[in-house]
Amino acid sequence: MCGIAGICGLGNSGEKNIRRMTERLIHRGPDAGDIWSGPGERVWLGHRRLAIRDLSEAGAQPMVSKSGRTVIVYNGEIYNADKLADLLKEKGYVTSFRGTSDTEVLLEAIESLGIKETLKFCKGMFGLAVYDRETHEISLSRDRIGEKPLYYGFVNGNFVFASEISAIMAIEGFKNKIFEEALNLYFCHGYIPAPYTVYQDIYKLEPGTILTVSAPFSYFRPVHTDDDAGGITGIQRSGGTYRFDTYYDIKEIALKGQQNLFKGTAEEAADELEKRLMEAIRGQLVSDVPVGAFLSAGIDSSTVVSLMQQVCDGKARTFTIGMPDPRFNEAEVAKEIAAHLGTQHTELYITEQDAKDVIPKLPHIYGEPFADSSQIPTYLVSKMTREHVTVSLSGDGGDELFCGYNSYASVDRIWNKMKGIPVGLRSGAGKMFAHSRQAKRDEVFLNKARLMQAKSPEDLYRIQAETERTPLGFDVAKNHIHLPYKLNQSGRDVLGEVNHDIMLMDMKMYHPDDILVKVDRSGMAVSLESRIPLLDPDVVEFAWSLPMSLLRDPATGQGKQVLRNVLYRHVPKELVDRPKKGFSIPIADWLKTPELKSWAEDLIAEDKLKREGYLNPKVVHKIWNDFAKEDGAYQPLIWYILMFEQWLEYDIM
Repeated sequence: MCGIAGICGLGNSGEKNIRRMTERLIHRGPDAGDIWSGPGERVWLGHRRLAIRDLSEAGAQPMVSKSGRTVIVYNGEIYNADKLADLLKEKGYVTSFRGTSDTEVLLEAIESLGIKETLKFCKGMFGLAVYDRETHEISLSRDRIGEKPLYYGFVNGNFVFASEISAIMAIEGFKNKIFEEALNLYFCHGYIPAPYTVYQDIYKLEPGTILTVSAPFSYFRPVHTDDDAGGITGIQRSGGTYRFDTYYDIKEIALKGQQNLFKGTAEEAADELEKRLMEAIRGQLVSDVPVGAFLSAGIDSSTVVSLMQQVCDGKARTFTIGMPDPRFNEAEVAKEIAAHLGTQHTELYITEQDAKDVIPKLPHIYGEPFADSSQIPTYLVSKMTREHVTVSLSGDGGDELFCGYNSYASVDRIWNKMKGIPVGLRSGAGKMFAHSRQAKRDEVFLNKARLMQAKSPEDLYRIQAETERTPLGFDVAKNHIHLPYKLNQSGRDVLGEVNHDIMLMDMKMYHPDDILVKVDRSGMAVSLESRIPLLDPDVVEFAWSLPMSLLRDPATGQGKQVLRNVLYRHVPKELVDRPKKGFSIPIADWLKTPELKSWAEDLIAEDKLKREGYLNPKVVHKIWNDFAKEDGAYQPLIWYILMFEQWLEYDIM
């Protein structure tokens, strides 16, 4: 795991600036670092290395191909690099390699087979940049699902890219303005969905995408079109010196799977899933440094650890954090699961102060506003794990792929009740109710009125997610321009089944832009590589071929049935079938303690908000004052506001 950076267009100041960028990425790669620029070429590439495979200098980057034509900087792991190497030898492109790193194999494959065909073959996670010294083109790409980040854009007229936005901010004279139009998305979701970022002219490269930019690396802005449901229908594929290409589309995988449903029994489905997961875990255990796994009391991580214990040599290393508050503590159950499986288990009970001490670090870790409060325990378990291993497997992805969220069943139930009423009639009534006197004094009534206006199950899911964060979220930011974004990019009823359609929505936005951001930044902040077996392409492909009858128990409504059936083979059912407490913290209670209450009120002081000019002070204080009452209810929007204001102080600094 590493950090990469690049500048295209700078002259004499290129070396100084690429070094400034890589210094901001040392936490991603503490073991080594270097830069590259060819004679007379205004392209600078930088790299920081966290050595995982081939710890020798043969694995160092930036790496130049044997021919000298191609240069790569790469952050990630290719789990089937050995098979790719064999393919190159069979085709006669390569007879031998200088070392044993996956970087060298990836580089030679891209030069020989082309980047698109190479990435289609690869199983792994990555953000990479490849420069062709003959065509003077640079190509950027991310992995299929979006495990590894990659930002790009323009600073002072120069094309730049980096693993983290903070590295781009390190460029001398960085003055990109805050992209106020994106704030409405942030206050709706608690993160800014790709391709946008908090800065003008800086973007997130989307998963499964290749962006190629040619000299002279002229300015461009990705153009997105808007459909009538507020979702992106497409991106301008090329223009001037740039072009976008897609080598993997989760929508196509989902559609193909649902058109070719698995026909076997529940037992046969569990057999197939276990086989694919076992193979994925076996591949992800390949490392020249110690490997462990996060273990909660949940189905996903318990399944990963169960199979990891089956295939690894000796005892698997597992890690859990616990909390004194029993409402949020899963450490006791995790310890029982670890004991049953026979892992070498480490646990750490964190205090309230441990968690509070993380808060000032969050803007530095994420680089832009990000407000999933489970970012705090995720960072703490990563920090504890890094004291023992360099790589850790994670159970993320199970809910989105195997229908685990309760909200999926909720949307299914609500849509089945309302779909029989004509959309025009229902929507008209909803709008009328939303502007009634009762709606002004009853938020529950207002939320129901908004749900009535849904045009499709996807639209209903979007509205439900937004109403959970209160309609006032639309009024927090002063700029009321609404950007097109990809919540409905999966299309309406594209898979023909409500649950699968909204699962696809989450796999296109919530999962890569929230969950995977949290996992990557928390781990890399302490130089820990996280690997996610459930996102192996063979596992993902199989998951999308499963009918709902194999995912959710029709009697209980319980999801992830096929994943549970795999787990029950290794862990007693009664040990794991307990109410899930979630990986979260009692943030509502903490914000009412004197210390954090004072911190919060300083951040949102009215004169401060007026001076900054981004938020509506009246709306912010209504939300806070309603919460601060003795019986005031907490809503996630409060944390969104506080994280934005704390980030703003970091940005100004």
